[in-house]
Amino acid sequence: MDRRLEAKLALGLSMGLVATAGISAERVRMVNEGGIRDQWMLADGAKLAAPGYPAAFADRGDNVCIAMGYAIKPDGSTSDFGLLKAWNSSTGEKEPADGFWEAFSQTSAAALSQWKFKPRPEITTPQTTYTVATLHFMGKEATDVAGLRSHCSISDLASLVQKQKARAFQTGTMEKQALEAFQRSQTRAMTANPAVSRRPAGR
Repeated sequence: MDRRLEAKLALGLSMGLVATAGISAERVRMVNEGGIRDQWMLADGAKLAAPGYPAAFADRGDNVCIAMGYAIKPDGSTSDFGLLKAWNSSTGEKEPADGFWEAFSQTSAAALSQWKFKPRPEITTPQTTYTVATLHFMGKEATDVAGLRSHCSISDLASLVQKQKARAFQTGTMEKQALEAFQRSQTRAMTANPAVSRRPAGR
């Protein structure tokens, strides 16, 4: 994996997931993309805003996908955005120009910050939920959207997060306390609700 992307991923995890996991006295569940439907639905009148192509890189015209992790808080707002995976049609996972991943991450986070959810009617005590959104940016060359998105799809979010957190810790990009805080939060979540940890991915 490209070292720059790896550093961005570690930073995204450090800023996003650790902040989410550090919420005291609150369980954080982690679900794959699309897996929020059992507890969450779009808030009344809300739409899933799509990110715009960053103007600074419009002349390049690369096709790009970004997998952004984010948390849905109990009030339905989104927060704790972090880059989990990225790809572009010119160089794959390698950053083609300085600031490239940051620009796409920022516009992705700006779109996600507009997303608003509400608990399903049967959910009386909504939990903070950490999940991922796969976003795509069409460049100058026509391409299949599903094929583009497939470069950034994450089939097992929890596994990816654990691996990237361990790698970030080993390379010194994450403090030991942050990793331990995340692991404690996951243990608490599984102990408090074992059914969540056994639920098949995407359900």
